[in-house]
Amino acid sequence: MNYSELVTEVQSYVEDVFTTADINTFIKQAEQRIYNTVALPAFRKNVTGAVSSGNKYLTTPTDWMSTFSLAVVDTDGNYEYLLDKDVNFIRQAYPKATDTGLPKYYAIFDGNSFLLGPTPDANYTAELHYYYYPESIVTATNTWLGDNFDSVLLYGTILEAHTFMKGEADVTAEYQKRYDIALTLLKELGDGKNRRDAYRSGQMRIPLQ
Repeated sequence: MNYSELVTEVQSYVEDVFTTADINTFIKQAEQRIYNTVALPAFRKNVTGAVSSGNKYLTTPTDWMSTFSLAVVDTDGNYEYLLDKDVNFIRQAYPKATDTGLPKYYAIFDGNSFLLGPTPDANYTAELHYYYYPESIVTATNTWLGDNFDSVLLYGTILEAHTFMKGEADVTAEYQKRYDIALTLLKELGDGKNRRDAYRSGQMRIPLQ
């Protein structure tokens, strides 16, 4: 389902015609709710960057939402995976900017940067594996969610639109039910099937009654 198809379906379900700005808001609200509920492999990224000697801060990507792992590659090509700590831990452990070495820890300093500890003693390559906000279907026209799991996006958008309209409670409840079912199926994929394999975990089985 692409953007145009989604808009047509939503207007058909709620039997109303919204402004483009309103329906785009409904779609983005639905996407935000979905992306913050389910972590899918399709929404992961891996990027490399530079850690500069004497600079204890590392800038986060603009689309960064949460971190899976952060590693520093030493001069021999070995990966040192950093441990996630609080800023106060790093400040306490390495109180001076002159406390340098190969970084062992990182903390979320603010919305745009990580704090490293100790301060890098040389220039290193950093590798960040992270969860990101995909581009909205509003601007991308086609997205993974629209192409592969359009039911959750459709009912999520309808629910936002119907809430905006202050629709009947029983109808809202029905849309909520349909959205919850679709979201559960998506979570089973992203938080279940994508995190196991048949060799180690065995195939999924449903007991017979």
